[in-house]
Amino acid sequence: MAAQSEGGGRDEVKTQFVTREGTYKLMPLSEYSRPNRVAYNGQVNTPVKTSFINLNDQSGIGDKICFNHGRELYVYTYKGIRKAADLTKPIDKRVYKGTFPTCHDFNMFTASGEGVLLLVGFTMGQVQLIDPIRKDGAKLYNEERLVDKSKVTCIKWIPGSPNQFLVAHQSGQMYVYKDELPCGTTTPHYQVFKPGDGFSVHTCKTKSTRNPLYRWIVGEGAINAFAFSPCAKYLAVVGQDGYLRVFNYDSMELVGTMKSYFGGLLCVCWSPDGKYIVTGGEDDLVTVWSFIDHRVVCRGRGHKSWVNDVAFDPHTSSTEHDSFDFSGSDEDFMQHVAKSNHSILRETLRDSLRSSASKGSNRNSTDSRSIQNNLISYRFGSVGQDTYLCLWDLTEDILRQPIGRNRSGTHMSQNASSNAINPHANKANSVGSAYLTTNSLPNTPLMDGNIHPSATTNLTQKFATLTLGDRKDKETHHDKKEHKRNFSLAGRSVDKVGLLKANHVRPVDESVKLLGTPACPRLDEVPLLEPLVCKKVAHERLTSVGFREECLVTACQEGCVYTWARPGKVAMPQHTSALPRASAGGTVV
Repeated sequence: MAAQSEGGGRDEVKTQFVTREGTYKLMPLSEYSRPNRVAYNGQVNTPVKTSFINLNDQSGIGDKICFNHGRELYVYTYKGIRKAADLTKPIDKRVYKGTFPTCHDFNMFTASGEGVLLLVGFTMGQVQLIDPIRKDGAKLYNEERLVDKSKVTCIKWIPGSPNQFLVAHQSGQMYVYKDELPCGTTTPHYQVFKPGDGFSVHTCKTKSTRNPLYRWIVGEGAINAFAFSPCAKYLAVVGQDGYLRVFNYDSMELVGTMKSYFGGLLCVCWSPDGKYIVTGGEDDLVTVWSFIDHRVVCRGRGHKSWVNDVAFDPHTSSTEHDSFDFSGSDEDFMQHVAKSNHSILRETLRDSLRSSASKGSNRNSTDSRSIQNNLISYRFGSVGQDTYLCLWDLTEDILRQPIGRNRSGTHMSQNASSNAINPHANKANSVGSAYLTTNSLPNTPLMDGNIHPSATTNLTQKFATLTLGDRKDKETHHDKKEHKRNFSLAGRSVDKVGLLKANHVRPVDESVKLLGTPACPRLDEVPLLEPLVCKKVAHERLTSVGFREECLVTACQEGCVYTWARPGKVAMPQHTSALPRASAGGTVV
């Protein structure tokens, strides 16, 4: 990768970047890709995704990495920053005909040094179960495409169920499979099991138990990604209709919703303690949503195009010791939410009184040390189609902001990039106490409970109000033209709307879709974050980001997986000369 160091212009590809804890450095010899590179083809290549697992085998290097590129799927021993990658010796390599792998997930619940199960989803809707170590016992689900004919967009093993997995499709439906059960030989027929607001759950009408066990219909467009909470009780789902929906997975109840600023949401992740959810999408923003308070905490503006992936860094984040307890009934959960909202208002008032009392006097040094010892800070990263990597710090001063006041400034992280944002943005009318109403429960009225007049405006008038402020003047004409060309309007699928009505799904209230409600506050109604780091780190669009104890891992559409050593963690000398790359053997499927 032809690249430049930290110095140089903003648009030069960087090989290192600086944060408050030190310098992250690219490890050229730790790059993973196909042995023989081919020219990038954006017309057919699916996004490159990565999956990791630690098998604790006898080799002493138990980490394994899986990534897809075009029609190929690779599994390597991941040596991280310790040793150079040997691309001539993959653990498994598969080349598929007529379809492309889109996503994959290791089964960490049954993994051992002798074998590990790997799920792979494809563009034609099929799902394959393989063991890349044993290389036997492969299974294929939805082989005849009777369950769903659309692309698999996300696939994961269900926590707590070592033999069940969840598959999301571009059709806007999710299916629950059990690995030892076969699929039917005819198109499955379903019956409603659990209706809901904007979703429904169905079971198959069969005499014997077959796959799929359940079918979820969620929203009005494609499901782009989902993620289970750290406690495994809740499921966050984002889709092309621009909604984040959070479910109690066991009871199949909707417990929270959020709307993107505009466009679809493409990625989602949970904080390590399960208190916050971060999403990214076609509005070029990252949005932080509080699971406890059921509100948008802040938005982050740093990318110039769609945000493809987000991830929290558990090794840099500093959270409260009394992490939220997810156990108990939903009634207990709602009581905790009410107490949390009351506690936030009480703390806000207390801080205000302290601030007034402390004017003209020095703070007690003991109190200052006590406050510093209890600081909360979350680090998360995002990557986008603009080839930029952004790191964000979500600190306590942002999390403790009062609810429902208008804002015109931005909150800049320490060491943040020096992009100045106009603090004199247009202010909208304050929503005031309306922010005290959560946007999570289906029967909870939003704002005043009425349909706002702007709901009937045409698309031109509606999107004319969705400006990103002063940044609009700074972008080049080329950037704006390219962004508009790639923009896809959420919720345009007529077939999906008909499917929802035919399957007893109650449509989402139109008022929820309005800009300015608690489900989608305006830009000046919540804090606006600036990234701690915003660097161009690839030539092609970035598709994946992840954090490990010793490094940060990114992947780009060229099929390259890059390892960035954390400060002080460089374990081997890095040279510009690459290892020889020979063609590796594999399986043609």
